[in-house]
Amino acid sequence: MNNYIYLDNSSTTKLDSCVLSKMMPYLRDYYGNASTLYELGQISKKAIEKSREKIARCLNVLPEEIYFTGSGTEADNICICGIAKENKSRGRHIITSKFEHLAVLNTCKQLEEEGFEVTYVDIENNGLIDIEKIKEAIRSDTILISIMYVNNEIGTIQNVDEIANLARERGILFHTDAVQAVPHIKIDASKFDALSLSAHKFNGPKGVGALYLKKGVNVKNLLNGGHQECGIRPGTENVAGIVGMAEALVNTNCNMNRNNEIEKRLRDYLVCKLSCIPGFQINGDIENRVCSNLNFSINGIDSDELKLFLEMNKIFVSTGSACNSNNTDISHVLKCIGKEKSGIRISLSHDNSFYEMEKLVSVIKSSIKKINKV
Repeated sequence: MNNYIYLDNSSTTKLDSCVLSKMMPYLRDYYGNASTLYELGQISKKAIEKSREKIARCLNVLPEEIYFTGSGTEADNICICGIAKENKSRGRHIITSKFEHLAVLNTCKQLEEEGFEVTYVDIENNGLIDIEKIKEAIRSDTILISIMYVNNEIGTIQNVDEIANLARERGILFHTDAVQAVPHIKIDASKFDALSLSAHKFNGPKGVGALYLKKGVNVKNLLNGGHQECGIRPGTENVAGIVGMAEALVNTNCNMNRNNEIEKRLRDYLVCKLSCIPGFQINGDIENRVCSNLNFSINGIDSDELKLFLEMNKIFVSTGSACNSNNTDISHVLKCIGKEKSGIRISLSHDNSFYEMEKLVSVIKSSIKKINKV
């Protein structure tokens, strides 16, 4: 597949060639099971522990506070369900927001079916959470607050540091889904009780994620199996994936300032060029959002139809979360900020170019003319 323009990096990113080269020995040569005691297995075990140390340094936490999972979704599930069930003797109330990723929302719905109570805090029209609403939602039996760091559709950045401090003052555990934040924000995870991340969002491999749990935060094991990851996530480890994740995170942290600068220039250029289109509007706060994200709507233009025209020109964008792509309704995120129609999500990479932005703008303008003629 050649000559396409990829602008859906919030869904997934391209595997970095340096990351792949680090993974290859553990796919081809050092393939031993890390739970075995002979040399081939111990090579895998050492690779996992070295990767754990690298990720811990990037997040400013202890290696023993990092647990490897199969995805960010799995990390969210293990964390939220595990904390809820471990602490149900203290209370059964959880606070989250209405525009969380489905990994959080559907987990909370499952817990409601099991007798827990969940308060879903409203979102302001700019895509930000009013912390006063979280304060108002706190009860004497609240055991957990889970708020995403960066929204996966509109890219808005929540003030998770302040929310974490609020939770700590009230003796409540705080978790943040940082899957979309990691590529753009240097994170000090030690400020939180729990944090989720996923490798394929920052040029790492698919099928591997991680959960940070502060020392002393206990979770009830949800899976039955062996001793891997202290029993929190039993099952044979994805050694190559873990090695790739660590390498990708180190690279991301080292190059973050440069990458953010490139993505911001591209995004600002797009905003400037698209602003002249009648009815163009940005969904969510433009300042408090990651620099790679632009979610917009054009009055009178169906976003799904515009997306189809872009695909016909080999320009790949989205109208919402990839995890909810089969749902043709407006996304729950845009509904939360008062929108009645879907938007177009552009999520940039440092690999994109101004030439691609010119092409995108040109195709959008020509597509609008075609749509209006239909």
